[in-house]
Amino acid sequence: MAKQFNHIHDDHRAFIEAQHIYFTGSAAPEGRVNISPKGMDSLAVLSPNRIIWLNLTGSGNETAGHLLQSDRMTLMWCAFTARPLILRAYGTARAVHHTDPDWAELCAHLPPHSGARQVFDMTVEMVQTSCGYAVPLFDHTGPRDTLTKWTDDKGPDGLRAYWLEKNTVTLDGAPTGIAHNLETPE
Repeated sequence: MAKQFNHIHDDHRAFIEAQHIYFTGSAAPEGRVNISPKGMDSLAVLSPNRIIWLNLTGSGNETAGHLLQSDRMTLMWCAFTARPLILRAYGTARAVHHTDPDWAELCAHLPPHSGARQVFDMTVEMVQTSCGYAVPLFDHTGPRDTLTKWTDDKGPDGLRAYWLEKNTVTLDGAPTGIAHNLETPE
């Protein structure tokens, strides 16, 4: 039932853009594997082999730390309504920080979000679709505004302090790169 493709086809892109949630997966050569749910209109398909997404402030910063050690990345979308489908994009990625020269260019492709820590830039090497027959049906009732309110309340200086306190190392103690790349967020 699974099919592999060497790029994102138009129907894949339409499926990706219709989903309200996606999942990222990363791992360093040693230590814990990380899987994170994402949402909030924070992802863009730039081309058949390129996807970018905002890494919004959270309690950890595992993906950024993993990418410093191993650039492997997997993204996954599941259909929770209508036609059952799972789509995975496999490839390599890099973290782009506020101080990197291409930060503004990449952010221009995404809606602004307070609390954006990094942009992840992924080169897609393979896309796989599978049935998703066992994925349950869910109704989407809307996005949460909790993270936006929390980051707005913190303000740029509060976010910077939070990143330094909570986001400079992974669960396994590896650096995430954020400490060397901080500037006051916009």
